[in-house]
Amino acid sequence: MKKKNLPLLQNIEITGVAAEGKAFAKITDDQLQINNMVVFVPYCVPGDIVDLQVTKKKHSFMEARVARLIKPSDKRCEPVCKHYGICGGCKWQILPYDEQLRWKQQQITDNLTRIGKLQLPPISPILGSTKTYEYRNKLEFTFANHKWLTTEQMAQLKANPEDETLREPALGFHIPNCFDKVLQIDECHLMPNIQNEIRNAVRDYAIANNISFYNERSHEGQLRNMMIRNNHLGELMVVIVIADKNTPIDGMMTMLHERFPQIISLMYCVNEKMNDTIGDLPVQTFYGQDYIMEHMENLQFKVGPKSFYQTNTDQAYELYKVARRFALEAGKEKPLIYDLYTGTGTIANFVAQYASKVIGIEYVEDAVADARINAQLNGLTNTEFFAGDMKDILTSDFIAQHGRPDVIITDPPRAGMHEDVVNVILHAAPERIVYVSCNPATQARDLALLDADYQIDAVQPVDMFPQTQHVENVVLLTRRE
Repeated sequence: MKKKNLPLLQNIEITGVAAEGKAFAKITDDQLQINNMVVFVPYCVPGDIVDLQVTKKKHSFMEARVARLIKPSDKRCEPVCKHYGICGGCKWQILPYDEQLRWKQQQITDNLTRIGKLQLPPISPILGSTKTYEYRNKLEFTFANHKWLTTEQMAQLKANPEDETLREPALGFHIPNCFDKVLQIDECHLMPNIQNEIRNAVRDYAIANNISFYNERSHEGQLRNMMIRNNHLGELMVVIVIADKNTPIDGMMTMLHERFPQIISLMYCVNEKMNDTIGDLPVQTFYGQDYIMEHMENLQFKVGPKSFYQTNTDQAYELYKVARRFALEAGKEKPLIYDLYTGTGTIANFVAQYASKVIGIEYVEDAVADARINAQLNGLTNTEFFAGDMKDILTSDFIAQHGRPDVIITDPPRAGMHEDVVNVILHAAPERIVYVSCNPATQARDLALLDADYQIDAVQPVDMFPQTQHVENVVLLTRRE
């Protein structure tokens, strides 16, 4: 059956920003029998005038790509990164930062009102990030035996099959939705430039010394992944993941140690599995220590190669201050606090000195081990952490044993909370709930489930990820009388 030709939409004005970093326009075209249909398109900003080639047409919406930029919006700016539009990250680089914040604020409002259909107080202005580039403290890269080629590069290779530069291996980011395609990254501006120097040095050394890059399809090759972390002092952790224990990496690791004295934790991991996860694998120390330290107020946190720590250190502090203020403001002195999805216990430790006790619950056992270490490191004796599935641990019996919480802080993953967890929270009936979310859509869904018993008293968005569409949001709920 012949595929139906999809239309070219001409002279279209982009009018808004949508999910996943895309923009949108609304189309009415009598000839195409389209009436006020939304078309979603990446790499545009409101005010752009474009021709759009439709790539997918459904009953209620279309997707398209830009065929021609007729007139750029006066809100459009030049992207900083040479890889913009190809690697799939940082989709909002073409929006000035004040516009990014405006649309993130709108995203919070739209999700809470349209999905949750919630009655809201005035939403506080979003807390923007002081750093709009070089703000991340962690990046992960993938080795690939052949770099992914753009359409233009494919044409070059066809015209000149002997061009070896187009057949080189890659160390970079996965192309969106492609597990086996990796874009060679020469520069990334989300972390200080030293990570570019380290990553490029590793790639150059491996090529010069014939250390093979991994092939995700055939599962052949030696170098698989690389992670770089830093702390506020500029100290670095580097982890190289290799496919087998016989991979000759001593020379590479020695080169990194000698060339980059900022690396105080140089590690490697042998991963012989068919997937990239190393959470269940041992990580070996080649040089230095097996952690770096991070500080926040009078607290210190030990961050290991598998530890979860918010990737924007400065904004994590702002986020935690909001969560602490919401948990304690006009509430009971020294409350009993439950911290759900506690991770490595950063929020739990951050509020512990103001609480009678903090009980943290987290699925990942390694994270709970980190949480206990960090509590001990900070001399906190009023915290207790439990590992397991939230809906299995947080039960009525658990609450009866450990006490009914005055405050529940919940910071779930993007999927939000399981309905069973919501029901147990309702049964626990804390005076306050502080809901921290990295996904306002699932947050809105969960808030609607809590709405019968709780009212929303405050909403505070926090921008953790400049140049991207992602936004964190903190909501304070109090029991209805």
